[in-house]
Amino acid sequence: MLEKLFVAPSKCTPQIDFDPESRILAVEGSSYPENTFVFYAPMMEWVKAYFGQESEQKTIVNLEIIYFNSSSSKLLFDFFDALEEASSSHDIEINWIFDARNEVAMEAGEDFTEDFSHLNINLVEKQ
Repeated sequence: MLEKLFVAPSKCTPQIDFDPESRILAVEGSSYPENTFVFYAPMMEWVKAYFGQESEQKTIVNLEIIYFNSSSSKLLFDFFDALEEASSSHDIEINWIFDARNEVAMEAGEDFTEDFSHLNINLVEKQ
C-alpha cells in the first residue's frame, strides 16, 4: 500500500496532501520554490506510483494554487500531463479552486482546461 504524502506549506511552497485511502490529492498555497523540480520530485514520483496501481474508484484532485511562478507553471503542466496519461485507465476528477478576486488563478485554470480538454477539470470559484 502506498504511503500518504504530506508536505507542510512554507512561504514559497504549497501544502501537498495526497492520501491514497481517501483518494484525494490536494495541493494548496503559493508555488515559487527555489528549485521547483527538486521540490516537486517526490510528488511526481508518488503520482506515478499511485496511478501505476489498478483501481476503479474515482480519484479527486483539488488544486488551490494562489500564485505560481513560471517554473511552477511548467511543473503543473507536467502534472496535468501525468494525470491525462492516467485518465485513460483511471477515473479522475480535478477541481481547480480559485478566489473570485484572483483573476490570474482563474485564467490559469481556464488555460489548463483548454490545454487538457480530455481531463475532467472543474473551475471552482471560492467565495
